[in-house]
Parts: sequence; C-alpha cells; structure tokens
Amino acid sequence: MILAAGRGERMRPLTDHTPKPLLSVGGKMLIVWHIERLRAADFTHIVINHAHLGQQIEDALGNGAAFGVSIEYSREVSALETAGGIATALPLIDSEVFPVVNGDIYCEFDFSRLADPLARLAAGRDQAHLVLVDNPPHHPKGDFVLDAGRVVGSPLTPHPSPLTFSGIGVYHRALFAHTMAGEKAPLAPLLRLAIDAGRASGEHYSGQWVDVGTPARLAALDEELRQHHAA
Repeated sequence: MILAAGRGERMRPLTDHTPKPLLSVGGKMLIVWHIERLRAADFTHIVINHAHLGQQIEDALGNGAAFGVSIEYSREVSALETAGGIATALPLIDSEVFPVVNGDIYCEFDFSRLADPLARLAAGRDQAHLVLVDNPPHHPKGDFVLDAGRVVGSPLTPHPSPLTFSGIGVYHRALFAHTMAGEKAPLAPLLRLAIDAGRASGEHYSGQWVDVGTPARLAALDEELRQHHAA
C-alpha cells in the first residue's frame, strides 16, 4: 500500500493544485519512483489511498498497467490519517501481512529486503516491522530505538540512539483490529502498543532517504537526482 491522502500543508502553494505524491523529482513523480521499485521487488498489486485532489492521482496512474502493476484506489472523502487510511483500505488488501510506504518520501530502499519480515510476521506474533533511518536535520531526536533487530521502548543495551521512522513498514492486519474503517486514526499509538507488547521488529536503512516535506527539500532533491543521472 502507498499512502497518498495527505494534504501536504508545508508544501503549499505547490500542493494547492497538485497532490504531494505527484510532485516530480529527477524527472519523475515521487509516487512513480515507489511504484517502479515495488514492481522491481515483485510487488505487483498496489493499493493507493487518496483524498486531497485524489482524482489527479487516478488520472496520472490509471490501473497501473503502464507500470506493470495492478493499482486499486481507496478513496477518502477527507484524509483519515495513517491508521484510519490503512484500516479503510483493508478490504482491497488480500494478504494478512503487507508493506506500506508513505507516498511523500523519496527512498532508494530495495523492497525485496522486506521478504523476510513479511514471512516472519505471517508466521509469528509480531504485528509490525519498521524501517528506520538516520535522523535528518529537521528531526534530530528521532522516533524509535532499535536494539538487536527489535524496536523497543526500554533498550537492554546501554544508550542506543533513537532513529527516525522512514515511512516504510510491514504490518499485520491484526495491528488494525480495533481501528474503525472510515474514521480518523493515527498510526503512532498502534505502533507504541505493539512495541510495548514486544511485537515490533525493525531494521536500519542507511541509504538515500528524503522526507520531501518542504519546497526547499523538494528542489534540493530534484537538483541532486538530475546531477546524479547526468553524471
């Protein structure tokens, strides 16, 4: 699933007329980078939720055939936040365990790395697997602590530094068992419950990752990618 329902307030005025995931970097829309990388990892059925200017997303991507995938859309009248959006889209998701990625990040993560967490969550008691990254300048305190492959509230080893949640995760349907479809609900409280119950694994990704949260970050990433591909 790709999350694409956010309003992108910090990206205004760009997002007044264009949904954030359709903004382009390096000559390609943010969401298309994700679709191509998911396809390369053999994820061919993709669910995308949308709210703000959502018809533009459907018009741009269609049924996914142009990208070698099948796309279904979960349409929200107004954005339901992350957990609400996922819970509402569950009828379109045919597996117990599935990856989710934020549509407004740029990341060169190899989604085939999620094969092991997907199998582990399907077979065991874990409800979440989080991909964590080094803290960016705008989020220096991080989100979660990773300790020996587990996301923990109170680490066993001395003083591990918190890392930032990348917006890429693998979730079990059971994580959303008490989240009502069609209602607003944030994801963080559900992740905290899973972490406190010892049901969250994680990994540290040290490659290219950008939270494209402001026009300045969008412009800098665009320039970097264009220079890289021109080299």
